[in-house]
Amino acid sequence: MSTQLDSAAEARTLIAAIRERRGELAEGGFVSDRDHADPTANLALLAGLGAARLAVPGEYGGLWDGTERGGWGAVIRALREVSAGDGPTGQNWLTTVLVARELFEPGSGLAEATRGELARRILDDGLRLVSSVAETGVTGRTTARPVEGGVVLNGTKSFNSNSGGQGMALVRCVLEGEPPAHHQVLVDLNHPQVELHDDWDNMGQRGTRSRTATYRDVFVPDGRHQPAGQFSPVFLGAAMLLHAGLMQGIGDGALDALVQHTRTMKRGSLPRFATPADDPLILRRIGALSSRLAASRALLHSSADRLEAGDDADMDAITVDCFRAKVAAVEASLAAASEIHEITGARSTSNAYRYDRYWRNARTFASHDPIDAKNVYIGGYELGNSLPPLSTIIRF
Repeated sequence: MSTQLDSAAEARTLIAAIRERRGELAEGGFVSDRDHADPTANLALLAGLGAARLAVPGEYGGLWDGTERGGWGAVIRALREVSAGDGPTGQNWLTTVLVARELFEPGSGLAEATRGELARRILDDGLRLVSSVAETGVTGRTTARPVEGGVVLNGTKSFNSNSGGQGMALVRCVLEGEPPAHHQVLVDLNHPQVELHDDWDNMGQRGTRSRTATYRDVFVPDGRHQPAGQFSPVFLGAAMLLHAGLMQGIGDGALDALVQHTRTMKRGSLPRFATPADDPLILRRIGALSSRLAASRALLHSSADRLEAGDDADMDAITVDCFRAKVAAVEASLAAASEIHEITGARSTSNAYRYDRYWRNARTFASHDPIDAKNVYIGGYELGNSLPPLSTIIRF
C-alpha cells in the first residue's frame, strides 16, 4: 500500500512539474509549427522531467502498477498539461504512452529481455514509440513472413505520428500462414530497410510528423514480435480519454493565450470601455469559454478516475462517460481556439503570435475521429442502456 501511495504522490509531483513548464512547451510549439518540424526540444524537456515513468511499470522503475486499469488518471492529467503547452507535443507523448501500455500490459508476449531493454531506453534515453497501424491511402496489407529466428516484415503504413524522433515502431501486420493471424512486431525506425517518407504536410498538428513508413524485408528477431491481442473495453475507454485529454489541453492552451494577450491590450472593444477589464463584452465571452472548458475538464478527470477504479460490470456506463468526455472536450476546445481572434482583434492575427495554430491543431485532430459517431453511441446507450459490440465502434 505504501508503494502505491508513494507512486501516486510522485505522479502528482510530476504533473505539477509539467504544469510549471507549460510556457516553455508553448514556446517550443511555436517554433515547431513555424518550421514544420518535430518538437524535439519539448520531448527532451519531458524526458528530463521523467514524464515517461507514467507509462512504465514499477518493476522497471516507472510509476504505473502494471495493471490494465492502473494509472490512467495520472496519464490523462499529465497529457492535458503537456497539450496545453503544445498540441503536437501532446500527441507525440501520448503515442509513446499508448504503445508502452500495449508492450508492458499483463499477458504481453514480448521476451522479458526485450521488455527490460525497452524500459531502460524509454526511461534513460528518451526512446519514443510509434503506433504503426493505419493503412489508409496505401496499397496492400503489411505482412510478416515467418523465417528461422524471426519474421520478415513488408508493407506500408500511413499516419506514423511521433516518427520525427525516429525511435521504435510497433507495427500491426498479418502473420502469413494457415490461417493468417494478426501480429505485432517491434521495428527500429533507424533500420536501413525502413523508409520514412517526407509527406506530412497538414495545416495542423505539424509537429507530429505523421508521415508514411515503408518496411522492405525488415528482419525482426524472435522476442520482438507477438500475436496482436484484441482491444478490450478498458483500452477503448482509455483511447477515448487520450483523445479527449489532447483536445482539452489544446483548448486550455488557447484560453491561456487569449487571456495573456487580452491583458496586454490597451482598450476595450468599443470606445466607451477604457480597457478589456472594463469591457463586459470581452469579460462575458472569456467567462463563457472558461466555464465551458472547466466543465469538460471536470468530466475528463472524473471519467479517467472512474475508468481506473471501475469494474467490468459497469464497463458500458464507464465507456459512455469516456465518449462524453471526448465530445465535451472537442466542442470546448474548438470553441476556445476559434474565438481567440474574435476577442483579441486583428492585430492578434500576426504571425508573430501564430495564435491560429490552436484552431489548426484542434481542428486537425478533431477531424481524425469525428464526434458524430460518438454521439450516436451515447444516444443509443441512453435509449437502450447498452453499447454495441466493439467491432462496430473501432477498426481492429
